[in-house]
Amino acid sequence: MRLTSTESTILLNALNTADRAQQNSLLQMTTGKRVNVASDDPGAAAVQVQTAYQTSGCDQFLRSISSVSSELQTADSALNSCVTTLQRAIALGVEGANGTLSQQDRDALAAEVKGISNQVLGIANLSFNGHFLFAGTADSQKPYVLDPNAPGGVAYQGNDLTNQIEVEQGHMVAMNLPGSKLFSAAGANVFQALSDLASALESSTSIDTATESVRVAFDQLTNSRVFYGSTISQLDSDQTFLQSEKLQLQQTTNDNIGVDMNVAATNMVNAENARNAALAAVAQTSNLSLLDYLSKT
Repeated sequence: MRLTSTESTILLNALNTADRAQQNSLLQMTTGKRVNVASDDPGAAAVQVQTAYQTSGCDQFLRSISSVSSELQTADSALNSCVTTLQRAIALGVEGANGTLSQQDRDALAAEVKGISNQVLGIANLSFNGHFLFAGTADSQKPYVLDPNAPGGVAYQGNDLTNQIEVEQGHMVAMNLPGSKLFSAAGANVFQALSDLASALESSTSIDTATESVRVAFDQLTNSRVFYGSTISQLDSDQTFLQSEKLQLQQTTNDNIGVDMNVAATNMVNAENARNAALAAVAQTSNLSLLDYLSKT
């Protein structure tokens, strides 16, 4: 018995429909998505475009926060070391004011103070990922250089500006403080204070006054350092918010285009059964073998 043209078309369409259903179910099970191309569900696909855009934004902001947090933590750790060295300088000043010390002893204390000044200079010129942390926005060159005509013999060549980065939509965060607010603030210049203390120890005059100047510089640095701790805390909060928002977006994606694996598996079985039924119908109405039929179609 030969199939008529209409019967052949019907069977071929049935096979094609079953094949497409089977392939679609397999794709859904492979990707975990109910919508893999826009034609699967245009409405859901449009929603997913916006969701993907928002997710990408969250990822970008999270990367920015991670990078900025590392930089801020590096700077804060460096300033902590500086605070420790200034505490030592103050202790040296208090010790040097003791009237029982010999000039040789004070000279030794002065030498240590000068060493502390060199340590502070190294900290002030600290770089991170190729730029200097305490140069303001002029961070491509060292912010501090030796200059005998500058206060304390050290000149600041950075600027008074701060770098900023967006960590949420419309939310900018300062990434740094310029050295002019940390090490060479007006009336609280660390290098000037340390230089004066070393000179006072060497001359055995006005040691208490010089020590107090170091204390003022210490207080200025300590108070300014609060910026780093508070900013790191703020970024931690922003990071938690963004991670929560990203989880919500992932849930939206699952609800919108995610596939129920049980349903996809059932659909695949049904599609396979429909295909087998179509092939069986061919076998019952034709003397052609399955391979013969498939080669002709």
